[in-house]
Amino acid sequence: MRTIKTTTGVDIPLDGDLLAIIETLYQEVTVRRELERSYEDMMHEIRHLLGQMTDQERTEYLAESLFHNTVRFENEKLASYMRKLTEKVRK
Repeated sequence: MRTIKTTTGVDIPLDGDLLAIIETLYQEVTVRRELERSYEDMMHEIRHLLGQMTDQERTEYLAESLFHNTVRFENEKLASYMRKLTEKVRK
């Protein structure tokens, strides 16, 4: 299995697991810097990882990311709707 490396040298296997990449980004950018990171810091690391991927790998991870974010968006919308219903019932 092919791997890519973070700027700190941590290997990330490219096995289609988007959450593994997100977790590594969190550990290597956010935790390593003790929450003192910026948008630019995270984007620099993301671009570094993307630069090591083939077009096909980037396409696969983009599709996975869009799916993940769509589900999250749907869940947030549903939670908001449920809160509104609960508020109406309490009144």
